Amino acid sequence: MRIGELARRSGVSERSLRYYESQGLLISERSPGGHREFGEWAVDRVVRIQALYAAGLHSKKIARLLPCMRDADGGPNEFATARLVDELAEERDRIDRLIADLVRSREVLDEAIAAASAGPLSRRGA
Repeated sequence: MRIGELARRSGVSERSLRYYESQGLLISERSPGGHREFGEWAVDRVVRIQALYAAGLHSKKIARLLPCMRDADGGPNEFATARLVDELAEERDRIDRLIADLVRSREVLDEAIAAASAGPLSRRGA
């Protein structure tokens, strides 16, 4: 599939896909006319890349971690190493800390909303 179709199917801009390719996160072949061509696997790869970006990882870290991900057949990738597994565990722990911080922030906001809702301004319709 060409880059436009991959962008449509993955929900990621063509510009982002070209960036992923420049960072070694995504690989294309070139058609005789010079167009980028991607296999079906690319849709799943882009979804994984997006999930890792959403988790707060940067492209260099993603490039190192992608080989640790499972292949399309569900089996472990042959390039997975103990070090990569450790890095994934560290990232998971970092995300767990972020989640805990966000939960605490939400609780503080809930308290502020409850206090503001019971205050004099809320009774005046402001």
